[in-house]
Amino acid sequence: MKKQTKIKHIHESGYVAEVEIEIIEDETGWSPYIPVEEAKKLDAVRDALKNDNLEEAAKYGDVYELRKVS
Repeated sequence: MKKQTKIKHIHESGYVAEVEIEIIEDETGWSPYIPVEEAKKLDAVRDALKNDNLEEAAKYGDVYELRKVS
């Protein structure tokens, strides 16, 4: 079993959060996969962004505002 960190980008309500998560790779047919705790972290970030709670979302990683350039 090998653990790796990856950056996931969560897009919601005109914002994007960069969240570092752990991914597990092993010899099973389910590999690679995200542990339940990491999936809950991504859900918490998505909910925080959806509710414009940027302070809460920033607890998990960097948060950026998306805006149209042209």
